[in-house]
Amino acid sequence: MTSLDKPAEETAADDGARAVTEAALFEAFGGVRGMVETVLPGLLFVTIFTINKDLHWSAIAALVVSLALVAVRLVMRDTVKHAFSGVFGVAFGVVFAMMTGNAKDFYLPGMLYTLGLALAYIVTTLAGVPLIGLILGPVFKENLSWRTRNPGRKKAYAKASWAWGLILLAKCAILFPLYWWANTAQLGWVLVALKIPPFLLAVWLTWVFLAKAPAPIDVFAEMEAEEKAEEERKAALAAERGEGPDAATGGGLDGSAGPAAGRHRRGA
Repeated sequence: MTSLDKPAEETAADDGARAVTEAALFEAFGGVRGMVETVLPGLLFVTIFTINKDLHWSAIAALVVSLALVAVRLVMRDTVKHAFSGVFGVAFGVVFAMMTGNAKDFYLPGMLYTLGLALAYIVTTLAGVPLIGLILGPVFKENLSWRTRNPGRKKAYAKASWAWGLILLAKCAILFPLYWWANTAQLGWVLVALKIPPFLLAVWLTWVFLAKAPAPIDVFAEMEAEEKAEEERKAALAAERGEGPDAATGGGLDGSAGPAAGRHRRGA
């Protein structure tokens, strides 16, 4: 069945699900701005080092621009998680490079992080808890419901996690040999060139897998519905027992006027 053969309601639902998926991926991975914040410090470092071969100035410039990106987000009252991750990555790189005196070590923490992340994607998928599901579950308001209640979605998360893990491993297979054989400028430019394309490929594959998967189960909406149903059940039970609004004003279960009326009768 083609999209033209589908009912309008089904087509609209598919479009809505894809729009939700796109928005969730955009939020989770930072979008265009997050990519700029990821690339800019390393690009500045390798540009300055290529020109003057000065490790200190290159490292300081990368760290300053990272802090500036965080400051801009703070001023705009925007989320700072992506900018902060960039600051920490640059800071670790600066510390490594300054301690060893080798400019190539500026890139080593990020490369090790990439390798660790690739292994995390693969290991968690083999363990039945794919990492991409742990990342995107809260974004889709499904938390971990996909593990036991939505097998089709779990399968999509597993495929996406395999894609992320293998893409990042391929990236490491290129970068680590260059760390040993290439000079700092060569390694830096290759690393900058490999920042965005593998990331976009992994995000696109994630979108493809999730767009074809069953819709997420909104556990927050379920909890709200359960709370509402519980309140309605209690209200109905109270009405059956005669504990309606009259009970609060002194009405008894036997239809008498309650304790106050009893005192008046005794007084009479």
